[in-house]
Amino acid sequence: MLSLSLRTLALALAVSSDAVGVFGARIQTPFIRLPSDAARRRQDVKDIFLTSWNAYKEIAFPHDDLTPISESFTDGRNGWGASAVDALSTLQIFEEIVNFTSHIDFTVSHTTDTVSIFETTIRYLGGMLSAYELSGQKYPALIKQAEVLGTKMSAAFVNVVPFGQLDFNTSTPVIQTSNIAEAGTLTLEWSRLAKYSKNDTFRALAENSVRHIASLPAPIPAFPAQGIDPSTGQPVGAYVTWGGGSDSYLEYLIKYARITNTNDNVFADTWHTAVDSSIHTLLRQSTVGNHTYLADLDDSRTIRHIGSHLACFMAGNWIMGGKLLNNNTIVNIGLALNEGCWNTYASTATGIGPEAFGYISSDGGFTGSGDPSAGDLAFYNRNGFYILPGDSDYFMRPEVLESNFYAWRATGDTKFYERAVSATNSFATFLKTPTVAFAPIDDVDSTDSDFIDDMESFWFAEVLKYLYLTFDDPNRISLDNFVFNTEAHPFIAPPEKAVYGSGTLRPASQFQPFKSTSGPLPLVSFSPKLPTKIPN
Repeated sequence: MLSLSLRTLALALAVSSDAVGVFGARIQTPFIRLPSDAARRRQDVKDIFLTSWNAYKEIAFPHDDLTPISESFTDGRNGWGASAVDALSTLQIFEEIVNFTSHIDFTVSHTTDTVSIFETTIRYLGGMLSAYELSGQKYPALIKQAEVLGTKMSAAFVNVVPFGQLDFNTSTPVIQTSNIAEAGTLTLEWSRLAKYSKNDTFRALAENSVRHIASLPAPIPAFPAQGIDPSTGQPVGAYVTWGGGSDSYLEYLIKYARITNTNDNVFADTWHTAVDSSIHTLLRQSTVGNHTYLADLDDSRTIRHIGSHLACFMAGNWIMGGKLLNNNTIVNIGLALNEGCWNTYASTATGIGPEAFGYISSDGGFTGSGDPSAGDLAFYNRNGFYILPGDSDYFMRPEVLESNFYAWRATGDTKFYERAVSATNSFATFLKTPTVAFAPIDDVDSTDSDFIDDMESFWFAEVLKYLYLTFDDPNRISLDNFVFNTEAHPFIAPPEKAVYGSGTLRPASQFQPFKSTSGPLPLVSFSPKLPTKIPN
């Protein structure tokens, strides 16, 4: 029978006493005490996982995703079995899935779709490489498959910045603009692939792309524009956001510094400078409730008072990065941002947060999508935010619970544990379908919402993993001994340094004046096979 344990035996071996005996830039507090109901809460998450997994296995495997309402499947990630591979680092008994993965033909797409370099890296490469580590390097077939996949994806690197989409059947990149998240979120996985394949080209390709992006002129110091043209390596537009299209580029700057322990401070210092720029330019408080948010800055240099589920990862990222830099100001702002994100859960009828939201601060409430309605304003006056039109859905995303997990591990404050309990109960109540498994919902502020007929692989890889880990022994998967990729696949980290970065911001003299180039941008975090909404 399958169960959730995150390969605890292998992890116990990996985290030796030597590794935990060095105290430097630590993330976790040593004073976490699990409440007495933790075992029951872990079982609650296991039950949700097993219900979801068994339905996927029975109905959809070996396809990518289960469509729970129609009891069918989609192949939005090239038909390589995304849910199975993405779940590898979450499954305890996974020999069957390893055997399946070792026989996937990664040299061709099994659909007519192009291959996303970003999504394929974080889900497939991340899943295989993490599972290889967590198994105690028991399954070399996973490295062989990862090398096949990485070699094939290398064709996207025509220039220093990779193209975002690749025709696998012809190894031809799609010539179009990309974004810094797509081009700058490869370093954790490709450096791990380089280590185990003994081919350092993988690391160099991913790292050089990030170095290039970090050197670009930027709308605010060290914070690049969201868009980038791989043909020229130059920015496209001037949009600045911690949300989709930029998010994981910023996330990986500090995570790469941690997982490599590099003495090159460019990664940690670039992250530090981007955070400092955000504090000075983007940080806002709502006029109702004094909730802390990070705004967007659009192409016209106008502040947009919007937030998103995707962007809420930044709270955990700031907590982690602030700890590594020994910078309590950043940690405390990260905790405040986490409060703002959690409030979007606590304020809805389902106890689940929406895809995107607006708010009003002392400088106004411009969102770029029209004035809020009377109903929006009434909701705002009660809650300190309002749900943006067309963004009331919950697409089974992890970011709010991810940051809640970091807050719990960094502070040991049981309010974060209780929030995970609340989310688990909300999922069990409102995401459970009348057919099989669990599904996204169309309206988080309705207790009778329609369903969206698609259960994405990150439900297994991220959402349920972060919930389970919140209820688990904090020393089992310690944030001081593992670094999570953006799909929540944990990689074993070396003993931490005393501090990361130089402690100073990158000087303005390192950057050329910013000049924007207009052009189309790709869709952010979309599902290419997303079915229509199904009435409840």
